[in-house]
Amino acid sequence: MTLQKSLWLLAFATAVLLSGCSRYDALQQVLADGELVVVSRNSPTTFYLDKNGAAGFEHDLAQLFAEELGVSLQMDTAYSLGGIFRRLQRREAHFAAAGLSLTEARSATFNHSTPYASLVPRVIYRTGRRKPSGLDDIQGLHLVVLAGSSHEQTLQELKSAAWPELSWEAVRGADTMELLERVDSGDADIAVIDSNEFRMQQSLYSRLDVAFNLGSEQDMVWYFPPGDEYTALIERADAFLTALQEDGRLEQLREQHFGHNTVLSRVGSHVFARNIRSKLPAYSKLIRQVAEEYKLDWHLLAAIAYQESHWDPEATSPTGVRGMMMLTGPTAREMGVKDRLDPLQSLRGGARYLKNIRRRLPADIDEPDRTWLALAAYNIGLAHLEDARVLTEQRGGDPHLWSDVMETLPLLQKREHYRNTRYGYARGKEAANFVQNIRHYYSILQWKDMSANQPGQPLNPMQFLPAALQGERFFAL
Repeated sequence: MTLQKSLWLLAFATAVLLSGCSRYDALQQVLADGELVVVSRNSPTTFYLDKNGAAGFEHDLAQLFAEELGVSLQMDTAYSLGGIFRRLQRREAHFAAAGLSLTEARSATFNHSTPYASLVPRVIYRTGRRKPSGLDDIQGLHLVVLAGSSHEQTLQELKSAAWPELSWEAVRGADTMELLERVDSGDADIAVIDSNEFRMQQSLYSRLDVAFNLGSEQDMVWYFPPGDEYTALIERADAFLTALQEDGRLEQLREQHFGHNTVLSRVGSHVFARNIRSKLPAYSKLIRQVAEEYKLDWHLLAAIAYQESHWDPEATSPTGVRGMMMLTGPTAREMGVKDRLDPLQSLRGGARYLKNIRRRLPADIDEPDRTWLALAAYNIGLAHLEDARVLTEQRGGDPHLWSDVMETLPLLQKREHYRNTRYGYARGKEAANFVQNIRHYYSILQWKDMSANQPGQPLNPMQFLPAALQGERFFAL
């Protein structure tokens, strides 16, 4: 065989191989395998495990996308931001849904989706200490930031540009809770956290607050592995996210996960956190017992009891409602409660009353809206709730959605609206706040309970090696 012919055959074989490689398509592979693999991080804003299994905003968003594709979802956890992108680089996941901001450095290497949310990086400090007002004030302070985050990249750029004395500690991990813990305990002075992360977790750290914003608003995107073979999958994801925004489902999902986080003041959150430590332990066993009896989530029952009485079994209001669940006399008699100041009887009466209301709502109202609407009726009465639902529909809203009814409830206090309802005036704004407060307490109790039971980061075997072997490289056969 001549050299020229050999070279021609080599070129032909190479072309065939390249052609075969180019035919690989990630979307077609997902559809063929029947499984979408998504990598995320363990946090209350992204992905976590609760008593019902996988949960979190990013999980639910990815689940909707998997359902649209007609495949199952496998959600994997990475324990550092660097670990997320290594998984993508090695093509061990089809994309990352982890509350990640869009940066030039990341987009230079990885593909990404259209934006589906926005966030602002914020400098967090502990109140009672001097509040930094800008970058000049944080030089010399112990600043902590997640290693590999966009915030670390921003700090590096600022240091090179005009603040050479700027320094920070890059903390390995993927959960901003560790950063907040450090600032709250005094182990660090300040931290850089995304606005959505801090808003979700501030209630757990009521002494922490925003000092100033570190930069402008940033887009949040899904990241995909590099390569043209992901183009079709990205286009499908973009179409999905765009449709979700246009038909309002994305906003509903945000409201479901984050809509209750701006209700309480910082002082209210601080008092709640203090009561979790000081009061709840005395009644948690009783609350769990009653919740089990009535097939309720104990976190929800505890949240209702806190909203009603701050877990005070002897609480009494000027209007005559009494006990841990603040039952009226007629309601107590209807629920078979003889002593409203007995915590067990009060909890059982409140649980029974809520179950009765929830059962009487129209059968086509789904969860979690069914529970939120039942709570509103728990506060304001079923009749007034029905007025609000009718008014919601008249105004073009959906009477089956709590987010729509919540906006309508305050109108029951305005004459031009309540005069046309069947049951007239009602303190609708109070009912809306009642539900939102409970949702807020509920989410805090859930996360505090779940965070203690989340799977931990795998141990690093290198730390158990003798000192003489530390730093050595090992290869498996």
